[in-house]
Amino acid sequence: MAANSSPLSARLRWSLFTVLCIAGVFNAMDRPIIAILKPDMMDDFGWSDSDFGDLAAVTQFSAAFAFLFTGWLVDRLGVHRSMQVGASAWSIAAMAHGWAMTTWQVVAARMGLGVTEAVQTPLTIKTVATLFAPDQRSFAFGFATMLAGAGTIAMPFVIPALALSVGWRGALVAGGIGGFLSLVAWMWLARGLTQLRETTISTNPAAGETADTYGAILANRKTWAIIGAKALSDMTWWFINFWLADYYRKEFGLSTLELAVPLAIAFAGSGLGALLAGWVSTKLLERGVSPNRVRKGVMLVCALMVAPLPLVLQLNSFWPVAVMIGVVMAGHQGFSLSIFSTITDVVPHAKVGRVTAFGAFMGNMGGVAISLVTGRVLDAGFGFVPLFVFAASSYLIALAWFQWLLPTIRRHDDALPLAA
Repeated sequence: MAANSSPLSARLRWSLFTVLCIAGVFNAMDRPIIAILKPDMMDDFGWSDSDFGDLAAVTQFSAAFAFLFTGWLVDRLGVHRSMQVGASAWSIAAMAHGWAMTTWQVVAARMGLGVTEAVQTPLTIKTVATLFAPDQRSFAFGFATMLAGAGTIAMPFVIPALALSVGWRGALVAGGIGGFLSLVAWMWLARGLTQLRETTISTNPAAGETADTYGAILANRKTWAIIGAKALSDMTWWFINFWLADYYRKEFGLSTLELAVPLAIAFAGSGLGALLAGWVSTKLLERGVSPNRVRKGVMLVCALMVAPLPLVLQLNSFWPVAVMIGVVMAGHQGFSLSIFSTITDVVPHAKVGRVTAFGAFMGNMGGVAISLVTGRVLDAGFGFVPLFVFAASSYLIALAWFQWLLPTIRRHDDALPLAA
């Protein structure tokens, strides 16, 4: 995108991005709330593990379906208007849980939240591509994940306290209120910034919009390299997000309040892993190392960090298990960060939202599959062994797929940030 004559200051770029990341924390609150308060919800509605897995799958499928449209929406509306639409929609959907009194009402609220929260991922990637120079984007992704991890660390402490005072419904309503407050902060910071109000898809077909259709995007090997790696790696991410609390309960007999510390360790690993991977990537790129070597090197290291996951099943001591899970979460986030960074490297700016969203669609479909399989594997009495073995190998398989379809990463000419 061409540079603007009124550049945004570095301070304003980071302020806007920080607000977006905080909004993302509230956007993502629903997943740990559901996992942490699973016993309360199961008691209220009489659910089994399979029922809970089905609920997780419904949320994932709703988000996955929405990703087919939210990427286009973000590319069409641009960063500023997408933030307005997205934050308003997902906050309303989160607050709707406050009126869910039956299983089907919970399902409807979860579907609404899954659909609306799907704006966040393409919006975040588009914002990074819009505000930051190419070599800075890995660190920006790491910063975003670190903030998300910090928010998630706080949730195991905050959510039980909220649930005790206002119930699990009230905890989800609180997330919606936080989303609206973030939107207010964004609007105040972005006042008068015409640069953020620009759109990136032409409304005139003669201007070349035909080349920007999903058909053209999906015909590209780069797209399939990204979405295949995303689908395989995200299966493990969603498995851990939805089932880690349950694993700790079943293997170590932890109560809801006792889950706070081990979950905090896991998500601290997530945030620190992303921040470190982003910092290392940025430093190497600034020293002239090629994006191909940086992205794939980080992915390989992170895949090897996840590979020992099945060993946790051989450990009888709780704390080594908690630390190892933290390392696994760090590996996932470094791997995911490299995939997102590759999108901003190789995809034209006008298509970043759609490629990101389709990758997230495939990642969420992986989440649907793993949620359905996990509930049934556990109900059948097989335990966590086959699930952990799959998770350990998924990243190496994803990297092999990525290398096969994208043997060399070269930056696209359209790589400059907005108002550079």
